[in-house]
Amino acid sequence: MRELQRDHARRRALEGVEFAVPERTRVLTVANQKGGVGKTSTAVNLAAALAMGGLQVLVIDADPQGNASTALGLEHHAEVPSMYEVLVDSSPLAEVIQDVEGMPTLQCAPATINLSGAEIELVSMVARENRLRNAIREHLTWREEQGLRRLDYVIIDCPPSLGLLTVNALVAAREVFIPIQAEYYALEGLTLLLNNIELIRQHLNPELTVSSILLTMYDARTRLAAQVAQDVRDHFPEQTMTSTIPRSVRISEAPSYGQTVLTYDPGSSGALAYRAAAHELTVRPVP
Repeated sequence: MRELQRDHARRRALEGVEFAVPERTRVLTVANQKGGVGKTSTAVNLAAALAMGGLQVLVIDADPQGNASTALGLEHHAEVPSMYEVLVDSSPLAEVIQDVEGMPTLQCAPATINLSGAEIELVSMVARENRLRNAIREHLTWREEQGLRRLDYVIIDCPPSLGLLTVNALVAAREVFIPIQAEYYALEGLTLLLNNIELIRQHLNPELTVSSILLTMYDARTRLAAQVAQDVRDHFPEQTMTSTIPRSVRISEAPSYGQTVLTYDPGSSGALAYRAAAHELTVRPVP
């Protein structure tokens, strides 16, 4: 009953809401070294919610598994131009970006299985950590020269490990967006991730900050979820978002239909939660 009341309140609060346009393009990397925390779900659903709020959004799929590409209904077999060509062959992003069906302001640069070999091929390259950052900067300049609308958000989904693909994603961004599963082990993984982010800030990207932490797979009925949420909020009061993402079958089902939960079941608690999180992201102070 409490969940129904919360969903109803969210629905009323989000009716007809137009999201605020940021002063400049915000580049966010959705990162967590622990797998299975809802990282890809968060990246694609957050992007879809921002696009539905009237913003121009680009998703960059830097995970060789290509789950974000699947969730957005894109072709990403081995022959499709993808982030592999951008990172290894220096192809322009514009050549690999695909439009997402049914969402005119959402685009995605897909990942293919070829990207799994990029980790090895990047090792010997000059300025290997900066290749994604340079590609994004060149793309933003190209859009401006073409007279296209400026991108409001670039959201990068990266693998659950600290290889060169993740390092590229963290060097390219100004903000790290961390989804955390509301379970005990999540806090241990968070400490490790923050240490690595600090190393990248010191050596490669001094502008990098952890701007948002979002609790996912949150089950309000359990004492453990409430305890983990409280611990995270105690340690990171400014970064932890008020919105939480509930455990939801609809969120898990949507990718198998090549959709985000926002188009698969717009009225579900998962869709409303991601819309609320996206709205909160746009009104929070930009670091």
